[in-house]
Amino acid sequence: MDSDAAQLPLSDRLLAWFETNKKLALWGAVVIVAGGLIIGFLVWRKGEREIEAGEALSAASVPYSSGMVHGGGAAEAYLKVANEYSGTKSAIRAKLLAAEDYFSQGKFDQARSLFEQFRREHGDNPLAGQALLGIAACLEAQAKIPEATVAYKDMVEHRPNDSTTPQAKFALANLYETQNKPEQALPLFEDIVRADPYGSLGSEAGIRAEEIKQKHPNLAPSPVTPMNMTPTMPASQPFISSNAPRPMTTSNPTGLLPRPSPTAPNSAPAIRQLPPTSNAPTSAPKQ
Repeated sequence: MDSDAAQLPLSDRLLAWFETNKKLALWGAVVIVAGGLIIGFLVWRKGEREIEAGEALSAASVPYSSGMVHGGGAAEAYLKVANEYSGTKSAIRAKLLAAEDYFSQGKFDQARSLFEQFRREHGDNPLAGQALLGIAACLEAQAKIPEATVAYKDMVEHRPNDSTTPQAKFALANLYETQNKPEQALPLFEDIVRADPYGSLGSEAGIRAEEIKQKHPNLAPSPVTPMNMTPTMPASQPFISSNAPRPMTTSNPTGLLPRPSPTAPNSAPAIRQLPPTSNAPTSAPKQ
């Protein structure tokens, strides 16, 4: 009997299995459909939550960005969005905005704490570079110059392609200059100029680099002299009689004679012919 069933076409075998396991098949179909509905709902809800978080962040930003509200309060509004919509992209952005607002208010301890929290929780986020820059800026603002120098230098060396690295490089160069280390500041300013010669940061870096060169001429690059080059002597000129007519040239090295105009070729002075010598016949012999 089993051998006969094995010889049946695949469709007949599936139909036979379904007739035997009808209940199990129905339950499996129900589970699959329910799972698909749940997944679809979660995806939809996540999208809706992202939209709601974005709207909440915009609502929190508008009063402060437009100048309607003066003083503090923006950081607290951003943190409220971050807590209510945790896990969304807008919540992550709200944390960073709160830290930046604390920094602008001069609350460097609170700002640094949020920047460091962002680095721990979202180290792989594209905005992590801003958090690292914020940490270094807080250290500098708190006059912790050695720690700030290390933080900026770490960004420059380990995140060369980050969008915030030029700012870190400029800040590091500025610290070096204030520490009377122009030989370390100049290459950083010049790197910024090469990377962004027409941007505002590149223009400012160019000005600072020129100021360093003026104050420290020894840091300016010296002209390169080709090596193994021996001066070549001009070839000797043949003797030209003083009575022979000289060839006309277009150059006028002495500057004493007017140069012939290129648009008026007939303006060159005429060459006077020498008088004939006494041995030359003055007229044709008579026949």
